[in-house]
Amino acid sequence: MSETPINLNRARKDRARAGDKAQADENSVRFGQTKAQKDAERMDAARAARHLDDAKRDT
Repeated sequence: MSETPINLNRARKDRARAGDKAQADENSVRFGQTKAQKDAERMDAARAARHLDDAKRDT
């Protein structure tokens, strides 16, 4: 066995942290977007909103 005792609470928390980190990395790959992609999407949405506002009729 090991010569030095281990803290079981710390080992449990370290294992949980490693699992959370792996999940976060997977999510960033799956759902992540670059800043340029976010800016382009935001600009497209603004352009579409302006287009709809310009097409409105006054009643």
